[in-house]
Amino acid sequence: MSEFLDIFTHGRKLQGAVKELSIEELEDCAEKLARIIDYRRKKLEEKQREEQQKHAKLEAIKQQIEEAGLDLDDLKALELPKKNKRIGQKRPVKYVLKDKDGNEHPWTGIGRMPRVYADALANGHSLDDYRI
Repeated sequence: MSEFLDIFTHGRKLQGAVKELSIEELEDCAEKLARIIDYRRKKLEEKQREEQQKHAKLEAIKQQIEEAGLDLDDLKALELPKKNKRIGQKRPVKYVLKDKDGNEHPWTGIGRMPRVYADALANGHSLDDYRI
């Protein structure tokens, strides 16, 4: 892509690259480029309008804060409730294995089986032995 931009943005290189194109082909390219420019210009104007609206809203809120006799420190002191990122609840534990040291190893039964459970199954135990 950088080679294209190098040719497209350099006058002599561009002239050499398009010397075999007919006038109609060049006009077609110019029309396409003009459409792209118009589209980008509209997008830029739309973005500027959105920024102006946002700025106007902020100014209106600032005015309301001043009319209420508040300042930014009052807003900073206000603690908003934090949103819980976790959607849903934790899965319930289905199995609990106590090892020789008395440590409990809970497992929901989902995902890769923990090594302590795999070792216990290899020694002849059943998962039903550890079911809650």
